[in-house]
Amino acid sequence: MKNVVITGANRGLGLEFVRQYLAEGWQVIAGCRAPEKATELNGLQEQGNLMVLPLDVSKQQSRENFCAMLGDQAVHLFINNAGIYGPSSTPLGQVDEDQWLEVFRVNTVAPVKLIELMRKNLVSAGAANVAILSSKMGSIDDNGSGGLYMYRSSKSAVNSVTKSLAIDLAAEQINVVSLHPGWVLTDMGGPNALIDVTTSVSGMRRVLENLNSSQSGSFIAYDGTIIPW
Repeated sequence: MKNVVITGANRGLGLEFVRQYLAEGWQVIAGCRAPEKATELNGLQEQGNLMVLPLDVSKQQSRENFCAMLGDQAVHLFINNAGIYGPSSTPLGQVDEDQWLEVFRVNTVAPVKLIELMRKNLVSAGAANVAILSSKMGSIDDNGSGGLYMYRSSKSAVNSVTKSLAIDLAAEQINVVSLHPGWVLTDMGGPNALIDVTTSVSGMRRVLENLNSSQSGSFIAYDGTIIPW
């Protein structure tokens, strides 16, 4: 049985990842800030091998506690789904420094710190994949509208993180990719989004199933297309 670790697993894309990997027979280790309130997530325990653990990715002690509970289990796939958008409107002149740092802490710093803690688990899998959920809004090439300094910059930065991780972990047979889920009907994506969570997660799962070392360090959309940096 293969193990997958999914962060931000109590709603949206994270919850759908849990649902689909359980259906495929994986053991799922799901992290969320308040497991006792994650009614829908906990309800999935009847559908397969699911462990729900507390995890606030913005806090080092919580990250350490989460990984300690993993013990020496092999992790074949780590999906860093947890993320925050920050303020929906941040016009120049009104960018709050503390809010910006918090967005960076969650979206950019946390994935690296979790991978540091989980590295032995990934190595013990023999070959492993790491997916960091990014966004096309992190593409500098695609930015034609400006604004959204906090979210855009945090995702551009995590794309850079992905590339470095892919290089540093290649010798340990760990592939690392940034994934663009599309514009998805979630709390973050809003009601005008173009695709549902089932379509997005199914697509990202196909990308991960076919992932090889030559694609490690890439920025890939849910439909398999490469996104310019």
